[in-house]
Amino acid sequence: MGAGKILIADDEARMRKLVADFLKKEGYAIIEAADGRQALDLFYGNNDIDLIILDVMMPGYDGWTVCREIRKSSQVPIIMLTARGEESDELFGFDLGADEYIAKPFSLKILAVRIQALLRRVQNNRAVRAFDGLEIDEQGRYVYVDGEPVDLSPKEFELLLYLTENAGRALSREQILNAVWDYDYFGDVRTVDTHIKKLRLKLGEKSYLIQTVRGLGYRFEVRK
Repeated sequence: MGAGKILIADDEARMRKLVADFLKKEGYAIIEAADGRQALDLFYGNNDIDLIILDVMMPGYDGWTVCREIRKSSQVPIIMLTARGEESDELFGFDLGADEYIAKPFSLKILAVRIQALLRRVQNNRAVRAFDGLEIDEQGRYVYVDGEPVDLSPKEFELLLYLTENAGRALSREQILNAVWDYDYFGDVRTVDTHIKKLRLKLGEKSYLIQTVRGLGYRFEVRK
């Protein structure tokens, strides 16, 4: 297993290649985006990105916009790069959820040290739930079955997390609907059944962990 996968988004091809080539030599897997829109497409298309390096000034969606969008669904570490050293920019970036802010020009070795520190911090803080070959990474919002990643929608992930948080308890469809979809959701309880069916399909051999409780709802079953 490598050091991790990093998404680099910078519209300046020379800078992007410089950073990418250096980090590849450090053992990282690299994917590159030439603008903010491509960065978002690549992020949502890859569920195993460990860190993102974002240039602030990009055409289309700038780094601020990309950071804001990613923070709606993920706490993946984000390093912002900028040619401007304004304190107000730095504070704005941190307000949006950026983890680090580096002004150009910068040392590639310093960048590598910052990346290592961020990944180490995430690893130390990461809460992982494990159940008989099923692993749920709450912070990264990753799910693995026997070490293989499983691609869940945001609502499927929240449903699985709620079930595991209440492992061993029989939960009614109404309880699940209220907890995962909120009290002001206007759909009916069949939404729960539909999502459970999809979730079981994606969990494959681990689908038995979600048991049906006849006449009530569902229970996440932990085998002793």
